[in-house]
Amino acid sequence: MSHAVVVDPATAGRNDTHAVIDQLRGRIHALQGGPTRLSVPTLPMFDGLVQLRTGGSYAVDSASLAMALAAGASQAGEWVGFAGWTDFGAQAAHQLGIELTRTVLVPAPGEHWLEVTAALVDVLKVVVLRPPTVVDAKSASILDARLRARSAVLVVHGDWPRCEARLSAEQTTWRGIGHGRGRLRERRVQVAVRRGAGVLRRELALG
Repeated sequence: MSHAVVVDPATAGRNDTHAVIDQLRGRIHALQGGPTRLSVPTLPMFDGLVQLRTGGSYAVDSASLAMALAAGASQAGEWVGFAGWTDFGAQAAHQLGIELTRTVLVPAPGEHWLEVTAALVDVLKVVVLRPPTVVDAKSASILDARLRARSAVLVVHGDWPRCEARLSAEQTTWRGIGHGRGRLRERRVQVAVRRGAGVLRRELALG
């Protein structure tokens, strides 16, 4: 439903044109607001730990974490992409929930990684990037603006300036071996999520 732009004469005054214009601008800005940031589906194990939102970037220090963050959107029917993953493991991705038939892989974009990632952001909901070099603030700001414009999410395996959250795997344990015998059944990872000064920790099953 559309809204009328209402000007208050008591505030603007009869002949104060500039005040009227300023009030109109303020009302329009308030009605338009900023870009709507929508939640992107994540796997149930991330509930209460981290929520992906369109226009945001998230840094991880583990390939398994990067794939797991993209898996929720993939299972929900979205297309996801991986850039800079020369050792992309299709079986590992599938086991973590990635739907390979809706996955775009650019294994070695080389020096054109920024342009390739921007192109993927244009058409995919979640893009998982492994940068080939240290990312400077200017390059990051270019992709951040693209994410907001396209309502996409960027997951970075590595460091990223001004990301919304940083996820790190602090400790890994394996289950299935008892008294030196048995088969490895499950890998449990203690994951820390950092936002500013705040930290949340949880043990997750990552394969």
